[in-house]
Amino acid sequence: MTERKKLVAGNWKMNGSRASANEIRAMIEGAEALRDRVEMAICPPAVLAGLAGELLSGAALGLGGQDCHAERAGAFTGDISAEMWADVGARYVLVGHSERRTAHGETSDMVNAKASAVLRAGLQPVICLGESLSERKAGATLSVISDQLERSTPIPDETAGIVIAYEPVWAIGTGLTPTLDQVAEAHGRLREALCDRLGDRGRGVRILYGGSVKPDNAAVLMSTPNVDGALVGGASLKAADFLAIARASVGL
Repeated sequence: MTERKKLVAGNWKMNGSRASANEIRAMIEGAEALRDRVEMAICPPAVLAGLAGELLSGAALGLGGQDCHAERAGAFTGDISAEMWADVGARYVLVGHSERRTAHGETSDMVNAKASAVLRAGLQPVICLGESLSERKAGATLSVISDQLERSTPIPDETAGIVIAYEPVWAIGTGLTPTLDQVAEAHGRLREALCDRLGDRGRGVRILYGGSVKPDNAAVLMSTPNVDGALVGGASLKAADFLAIARASVGL
C-alpha cells in the first residue's frame, strides 16, 4: 500500500481581509502540532497573498493560489502567473475549480495548460473536477470525471507532483454531500484512471474530497478509501473549524 500523507487545503474564494491575519496566526499555531501527521494549506484571495506569505514563511501551514494563467508573464490584465505565486511563497495552486469552469468558461484543455504551468513553476497543482447534479442523476458521474481527469491532467516527470480534488458540483456550498459509497466509487474510479495514465506513480497521487466538508462530517469522509484529504470551502475561514477538520482527517 502506498503511503499518502493527508492534505487539507482551504479555499477561501472571494472572502477575507487583512483582519483575517488573526485567523491565519491561529491556524499556524494549530498546524504546528499536526506538522508530522497532515499537510495543511490555505488559498486566500490574491490581494492577501503577500500578507499571508509573510505570515506563513517557515510555518507548517502552506500557502496556495486559487488560480493562475498558463503563461509566465505578459499582457494579461488581472491575471497571475504560477511563477508569481511561487515568488510569494506558495506551494500549491488550485486549477479547474468548478466555479472557474462554469463562471469563466474554462475547459479541461485550459486547466491542463494551467496545471502544466504550476508544475513548471515548481509548485503542486490541485486539479479540481466533478460532476453536475444533472450528470449525477443521468448516471454519468464516472464517465464525466474520467474524461475531466484525462483532459485536465498533464503527465508529469518523476519529480513532479499533482493533486486531484474531486468536488461534485452540486455539493459545493449547498450543505449536501454524496453518500460514502458514492464518494468511494468516485475516488476509486479516479485512482484507476490515474494508474492508467501515470502507471505506478498514480498510486502516490493524493485525491482530495471537496464539497460541504465540515468538522462534523470530516472524520467519516476522510476514512473513506482513496480519500487523501479535503478541499475545504467556508469552514476554512475560521481557524477552529479548519483545524478540527485537519485533526479529524488523521483520526484525532
